[in-house]
Amino acid sequence: MTLVIGVDSSTQSTKALVVVAETGRVVGEGRQPHPDGTEVDPRAWQVACDRAIAEARAGVSEPIAAIAVAGQQHGMVTVDADGEPVRPALLWNDTRSAAETEQFVAKHGADRLAELTGSVPVPSFTVTKLAWLAEHEPAAADRVDRVMLPHDWVSWALAEPGTEPATDRGDASGTGYFSPRTGEWLPDLLSEAFGGRTPRLPRLLGPAEVTGRTADGVLVAAGTGDNMGAALALNAGPGDVVVSLGTSGTVFAVTEEGTADPTGFVAGFCDATGRYLPLVCTLNAARVLTTTAALLGTDLAGLDELALRAEPGSGGLVFVPYLDGERTPNLPDASGTLTGIRRGNLTPENLARSAVEGMLCGLADGLAELRRVGVQARRVLLIGGAARSAAVQAVASGLFDAPVEVPEPAEYVALGAARQAAWALSGAEEPPEWSMRAEAIGRSEGGAAVRTAYTAAVAQIHGHVGL
Repeated sequence: MTLVIGVDSSTQSTKALVVVAETGRVVGEGRQPHPDGTEVDPRAWQVACDRAIAEARAGVSEPIAAIAVAGQQHGMVTVDADGEPVRPALLWNDTRSAAETEQFVAKHGADRLAELTGSVPVPSFTVTKLAWLAEHEPAAADRVDRVMLPHDWVSWALAEPGTEPATDRGDASGTGYFSPRTGEWLPDLLSEAFGGRTPRLPRLLGPAEVTGRTADGVLVAAGTGDNMGAALALNAGPGDVVVSLGTSGTVFAVTEEGTADPTGFVAGFCDATGRYLPLVCTLNAARVLTTTAALLGTDLAGLDELALRAEPGSGGLVFVPYLDGERTPNLPDASGTLTGIRRGNLTPENLARSAVEGMLCGLADGLAELRRVGVQARRVLLIGGAARSAAVQAVASGLFDAPVEVPEPAEYVALGAARQAAWALSGAEEPPEWSMRAEAIGRSEGGAAVRTAYTAAVAQIHGHVGL
């Protein structure tokens, strides 16, 4: 029995799994929280990772052969010539670079950026955060020797001293200065955004290549972004669309050909296998439900019960859930709105259901955008903590216009990282075959009317936003 570790360094916590490389069976788990906020000292991730790994390994006597990290995408980690952080890392959900994003896109043009990088950058992207740093903290920008992504930093911290930072094409494709078509960095684009500065970038690795080894000899695989890790764990292939309900909401699919969407709604990412991962991301997903539950004086289970007692359409209430601004559509300064309020429909049940419907309508619109750029949806795989909610399943099955399946609960990002570690360890051309079970859910009625009402509400509040 060969053991590997997969790490999910997410926005809110680090999860670590000890996994049997041959089968994918989990034999140890650990979790440690991250500091709250949209900027974090990256050394906190290193501490959380070490503690989560120690927790996962407690009671596991066999040695660990390999490890890989899948991390939150887009974040900006800057280090000086001594390898120390220049400033706290800016996370993907930090939207302070909205003005710099507008200037960057206006200068280069959405069509050209989509062609070069596969995506039109939004404030989430690393390139826009670097532009913000150059504009607002030029002294700090002058000290930057290297720029990394969160997963690059954690992998580098795990490896023995002297190891060169590395990344994979999946996570690199979310920076805004990488070409999915050629598989190379675009240093001129980075330098232009960063005020003429030319920081060093991680070396680019293939899906099963190795970053290095830890001080005690454990192989460190390339690692990847969180969405790429989840797709790898699910063994997603052409025809599969994954809807993930975490801090953010994501809709993504594995394709053989890359995409370049000049509207900016679909990000043309790479995956962790050498293929592509067109993706739509919303800033507001599971936290819409937790926030609404708190308002109603209940928990997620209570919200679920309330929502199931309401009819589809929530009695006319429409919840546009841009509670933290929004990325898709690109409305970083937006706020949440509840429309259609009348004396007869403002009930806890309708409010609970409108939160579920609003959250999922944004993701259903994302699936429509994937279809627009040519993605075929044979089935939808619904994952994330909120995917187990009966109300979420009932609403999703009527909104997505495709069969919906709910895989068994798992830490799919960490599991995908573990699968990558096992792949790098094996030296094989393909990742190991691990089984994945999913339960199909029946389709509910009323989804078309819910989508229509939601679209009308968004247009009323924000005008035409392209979705």
